Amino acid sequence: MSTTATDPGTEEPQHKRKFTFPSALTILAIVTVAVWLLAFLIPSGAYDRNDKGAPVQGSYHRVDSGQTFVDRLNDLFLAPVNGLYGIQDEKSGVVGPDLAGELYGSAGVFLFVLAIGAFITVVFATGALDRGIGRLAHRLRERGAMLIAGVMLVFSVLGTVEGFAEETLGFYGLIVPLMLALGYDRMVAVGAIILGAGIGVLCSTVNPFATGVASSAADISLGDGIVLRFVMWIVLTAVTIAYVIRYAKRVQKNPERSLTGFLSGDREQTAADAGEVPELTRLHKTVLVVVALVFAFMIFSVVPWSSALTGKADAKPYGFELGWSFPQLAALFLCAAVLVGCVARMGEQQLSSTITQGAADFISPALVIVLARGVTVIMNNSKVTDTVLHSIEGIVKGTSSGLFAIIVFVVNLPLAFLIPSTSGHATLAMPILAPLADFAGVSRSVVVTAWQAASGWMNLWVPTTAVTIGGVALAKVGYDKYLRFVWPLLAILFVLICAFVALGAALT
Repeated sequence: MSTTATDPGTEEPQHKRKFTFPSALTILAIVTVAVWLLAFLIPSGAYDRNDKGAPVQGSYHRVDSGQTFVDRLNDLFLAPVNGLYGIQDEKSGVVGPDLAGELYGSAGVFLFVLAIGAFITVVFATGALDRGIGRLAHRLRERGAMLIAGVMLVFSVLGTVEGFAEETLGFYGLIVPLMLALGYDRMVAVGAIILGAGIGVLCSTVNPFATGVASSAADISLGDGIVLRFVMWIVLTAVTIAYVIRYAKRVQKNPERSLTGFLSGDREQTAADAGEVPELTRLHKTVLVVVALVFAFMIFSVVPWSSALTGKADAKPYGFELGWSFPQLAALFLCAAVLVGCVARMGEQQLSSTITQGAADFISPALVIVLARGVTVIMNNSKVTDTVLHSIEGIVKGTSSGLFAIIVFVVNLPLAFLIPSTSGHATLAMPILAPLADFAGVSRSVVVTAWQAASGWMNLWVPTTAVTIGGVALAKVGYDKYLRFVWPLLAILFVLICAFVALGAALT
């Protein structure tokens, strides 16, 4: 048996594994175990409840949870199941899968996320949406400011109504060459795409993955607070578009002021190099009209029109109000997915497989919602939710309504970093934050707005989001340079958000 000597100098260096931030599912699994352990240390307690089920301020008192170690272990084991279809017992308040009472789990929201995932996937399969945006960009290729404003406005609209974010990654191949052809740099393309869609998500009006999930967790309608969010969306979108255009004009006038510089060949590109985008067919136009009508009908179906038009929260609903919630919306988007497939002349097999694939693609955010709800079940059954609420009550007690809303915004910033999933963040935080609004005399819709603004503001720049990191990578822009570009806008948005949530709280 012979042995071969190995020269140490010829050994290949071992590369250290780079740290990657855990996924939202992993984080929530860790949070589940951590909360379960903390429940052994946090005293059990409860508030008295009014006829609407809201906690009565000042009525907190200690109670015995009555749970054995086996009961607690069972809650940990069944947390995901209870998060989906746990039933809350009317007398004891305990949540379990085999009890009788009201649904506590997030089955309705879970199915809604899968339904809208199926709908969005079918729409993209027709090629209508991406081709429509491509046509808009190509038509405005000779008018730089209008191109920037048009692309950002479309992305912002899609962001505010359906959480359009990761889908933007497919547009860098089109937008970057167009911006370079007009004398801009790659940062302009990054700003137009990331900030355009991001500001829409930040100011979500009816975004089901942000506003919808948070409203459900806060026990309010998806349409509550839509007026404030709509005005906020108009103002912040205008400010963001103006910010990007201002930078673009500065670079066009003096290329040396570019934060990114130019790669080889960037300055030689022309509008013709961006390539011709295929025309919109009659079929594509029809699909786009159907999509617009579906989202318009969704908005109509969830808005409490009597309250929105009169300004009175207890106004009697008009006869035409539908008052739809997640079960009806899930059915709407499933039907809409089939309708779009029929309009696009998809065959039965293609449509079925596309709907199935769409639901599968959105199973991750749906499971995040379930896991986050499972955490609240553990807190509920061990009776520590009200204890946590009582501890925070002392912090906000005596503050003005405006200051309270700003505190909610600021408190959610670190949570948004740890849990970049808006759905998981909302499901986890809202059961604690929503009752605080009752104590402060503020509408729960303001808390939802403050929460989603915090989540959206963080997701404009944090490195834990695929939209930001993936976007700068596709555009070949350094992340550090992107931070230099965006931080003044972040400061402006921070001030504006605080002003809006404080105003919204004061008006309620």
